[in-house]
Amino acid sequence: MENTTSAQPNFFDSKVLGHPSGLFVLFFTEMWERFSFYGMRVLLIQFLTMSVIGLNPGWEMSVVDAGAIFATYAMLLYITPIFGGILADKYIGYRWAVVIGSLIMTLGHASMTFETEFFMYLGLVLLVVGTGFFKPNMTSILSEMYKSFPEKKDGAYTIFYMGVNAGAFFGMMLCGYIGERIGWHYGFGLAGIFMLLGTLQFWFAKPIFGAIGDVPNKRTEIKVQDTVSQNDLTEEEKEDLKRNPFTTVDYILIVITSIIGFLYAFSDAFYIVGKVRLFPEQIFGVDGKTVVVVAGLLILLWLIISRILRYTKVIRDRMIAVIIFAFFTIFFWMSFEQGATSLIIFARDNTQRVLSGDKALLFNIFNTLLTVVPLLIISWVLILLAKQTIKKALFSNIILAITFVGVWGAAIWMLNRDWSSHAYELTYEAIQIQKVDKEGKPILDKHNEPVYDYKAIHAANQPKEGDNIVKHTAIVSQLEVFSKGDKVEVYEELGNFNILDSNKKEHLMAEFVKAEKQPEIVQAVVTEIKDNQVEITASWFSILNSFFIIALASIVSKLWDSRFNPPASIKYGLGLIIMAIGFGVLAYGSHGITEGTRVSMMWLVFAYFFHTLGELFSSPVGLSYVSKLVPARMIALMFGMWYLAIAIGNNLAAKLGGQIETITEQYSLSVFFLIFTVVPIVAGLLVIALNPVLKKLMHGVK
Repeated sequence: MENTTSAQPNFFDSKVLGHPSGLFVLFFTEMWERFSFYGMRVLLIQFLTMSVIGLNPGWEMSVVDAGAIFATYAMLLYITPIFGGILADKYIGYRWAVVIGSLIMTLGHASMTFETEFFMYLGLVLLVVGTGFFKPNMTSILSEMYKSFPEKKDGAYTIFYMGVNAGAFFGMMLCGYIGERIGWHYGFGLAGIFMLLGTLQFWFAKPIFGAIGDVPNKRTEIKVQDTVSQNDLTEEEKEDLKRNPFTTVDYILIVITSIIGFLYAFSDAFYIVGKVRLFPEQIFGVDGKTVVVVAGLLILLWLIISRILRYTKVIRDRMIAVIIFAFFTIFFWMSFEQGATSLIIFARDNTQRVLSGDKALLFNIFNTLLTVVPLLIISWVLILLAKQTIKKALFSNIILAITFVGVWGAAIWMLNRDWSSHAYELTYEAIQIQKVDKEGKPILDKHNEPVYDYKAIHAANQPKEGDNIVKHTAIVSQLEVFSKGDKVEVYEELGNFNILDSNKKEHLMAEFVKAEKQPEIVQAVVTEIKDNQVEITASWFSILNSFFIIALASIVSKLWDSRFNPPASIKYGLGLIIMAIGFGVLAYGSHGITEGTRVSMMWLVFAYFFHTLGELFSSPVGLSYVSKLVPARMIALMFGMWYLAIAIGNNLAAKLGGQIETITEQYSLSVFFLIFTVVPIVAGLLVIALNPVLKKLMHGVK
């Protein structure tokens, strides 16, 4: 019987850092895919909600609608891989699935660069389909590589997921910076370029992999796995597999729930884009969507329960344990994935992102080290890989070299731009308006003094009789050089002023004329040359999750290798609670702030720290428990259940994240973050309290 070793006998002869060179080809392929995925994701919600008139205009969609669009996208990302995995395993092979998925995603990123409604939605559809092919099959190739070397698999996955986080880190940093500073389509385009290059380097690396990931031919390796799994079963478990086949009713229920699930996933997006309702408005006087979705959940529940009840006690109990974990998984992702929606909006609109003087200098030094050091390390790995594989896969190495020249170029350009910016104090005429609360009472500061807003005077905001006109100042950061006393024209966007050159002014004037609005261009004078100033992009904060994962992963891993290695439910509960602390930090930091007020960026930094720590605590409890606890005949359905729980969590995250402005207007920003503080803490305490029950249900599985 042939196995992986015979198909590729010298697989471990070409090694990098003690692992096969093929692992690092996968590392870089995944890195560039994650670069493009997260680079696009960090821009999407901003682009959708930015004003249609501005220096970097968007669609001016409400945050609620943008959240609903993203919710559909996020949910489908965890559903299509189920089908992509099946197609690869049975028909096209893992390698072709990765290539097909990569090319489809490249087309998706390319479509989004046009920024038109048709191409933007087409791009999102292509990204969902491409991810379905790509996502499950990269890890399948990795698993097949190490099938004969299980003792090295944990180390291989650690290296692989460092590639995931490195890609996310640089994608959000560089695509986010270019998208926000130069134009959204440039950010989307950069994501697509690296997706294409990553695809090519993987394709040309085929000689390194041999037969691994090829089109299946009655996969002998699957037979080996099946034999092992059957030998590991007890006689009672083998009898269970024989007497519990899927019935016709089971298949019908699966089809019904799948249809309802897809209709639910698409319903909001279809209504927002084309005013098309996928559910009846009302059924028996109740919202039709609610009725159908509840019915679908009840059918799914019946399907799961009816199948579980057909098994003997041990297997039945273990599957119940999986369902309990899957249920709490919804609450984790519902909160954690705020990083894709509400936290980006909070960073953009409510966080103080302009630093001056020593603070700007410290940030530039930190950001330079944060960018250059990881790039140096990964470039060193690239050189080690080239030494081992350049003769066997020349073109793959050439393309990898091109990608690194590109990413180094983009990083140096970004850093140079921030280091080269100049800060100026501008003076302009403004209308002074006293701030009041919802009840009309004057808002006072900590010294009991009135708080004022200053509305710049321009063609669209002319003073009325009785208005208090004052000279007001603002600090701006520009690449251009100005002198004290220079008269300039400025435009306010996202609470910050930008000095206009002739091209920017011409663009803005054309947009205002097109919209039949008075221009909002302000006349100002440079009154002082200031110390260095830097404006941090809203996207930059998203890289903190990847940074903290890389920094903390080994520490948490050592914790689990020590005497303190709590049961799965304790880990998961602690993960939920620690993540909730991050939202508690934001709730505290945003307490009492009013419209137009910005909080210290450190609140967001601490929030991402706790979110990442919570993720690392929860990550051991996942798909590995599904594979350990579930019998062979139910494995596909239960994997589907687990991914469905993650999909629902992501969907709820985007929809709830889209409510940030609504909840803030009705209550406060602090209340919004309190929701994601209280709910995960309650869920975490519940899953910890269930530890004795879960331990009993797992029947010795650890």
